[in-house]
Amino acid sequence: MMDYKCFNCEKDISSDYLRKKVRCPYCGSRILYKPRSSVTKVKAR
Repeated sequence: MMDYKCFNCEKDISSDYLRKKVRCPYCGSRILYKPRSSVTKVKAR
């Protein structure tokens, strides 16, 4: 499962916790997001 991050305090939140309620357990914020992996840039020829 994908983990989420809190937009306010930047701490990782497991998806298991989010099944119960959509709030950060550390600061109470409701704004969460999925961090993206790094982008690989390819140069065209």
